[in-house]
Amino acid sequence: MSDQDFDLPNFNTDLSGEVALVTGTTAGLGKRFALVLAKCGAKVALTGRRTDRLAELEEETRAFGGECASFHLDMTNTDSIMNIVPAVEEKLGLVTILVNNAGIPDAQRAHKMPLDLIDRVFDTNLRGPYVLSCEVAKRLIDEEKPGRMVNISSVGAFRYDGNGAALYSITKAGIIRMTEALAVEWARYNINVNAIAPGAFSSEMMDGMLERVGDITQNFPRKRLGQPAQLDSTLLYFVSPSSECVTGSFVKVDDGQGIR
Repeated sequence: MSDQDFDLPNFNTDLSGEVALVTGTTAGLGKRFALVLAKCGAKVALTGRRTDRLAELEEETRAFGGECASFHLDMTNTDSIMNIVPAVEEKLGLVTILVNNAGIPDAQRAHKMPLDLIDRVFDTNLRGPYVLSCEVAKRLIDEEKPGRMVNISSVGAFRYDGNGAALYSITKAGIIRMTEALAVEWARYNINVNAIAPGAFSSEMMDGMLERVGDITQNFPRKRLGQPAQLDSTLLYFVSPSSECVTGSFVKVDDGQGIR
């Protein structure tokens, strides 16, 4: 191919014909991601454990003409993960975009964490996304179709100050390495795997942390939280056709918070 074979510029946000599965859409970043993908024309699978919130998000999506369906998904339950992809296929079609967004914090010192919490953090933040990515990839490979995967990490993957949430940092670092390894594994099949590492963004999870530890924004360069809408452009870049040559990469979107 030559430059003449590409649009000028080689960028658009039209996702018509794509089917996107987004985990953790009941609040925060996941909800925003789902709405953005639907607004750009993708059919979106809304997933999470709080089905009442999924019903509300369905209404919000359909209000602007978006196409979606909601599914109960528990990232700590292997059967739930294994069943979600065929369920989405039956209602919406082959999943071509996967956004691994669901995650939980631990907010505790490593040596004080009970085993059940350790398991939940590992399962939700790392094991679940890995298993789900493999399930989506298997079907894309069988159908010989390209795909896009976007894993949501955190600047906590690169910085930990020793104030609690060590396991969260470990699992989010694992997501970065998972992104890199799976990108190499599946590049031959035209499945691109990338990651976003947000800083402190306004969300239900962040609200809970602020209640516990107080206003942390005064320690940030711009003394503010990010807003979920400020991640739209990064998400759309990774899932758009114009990022075809980008795989195994991550982008920090942290407003300078993680710079030392």
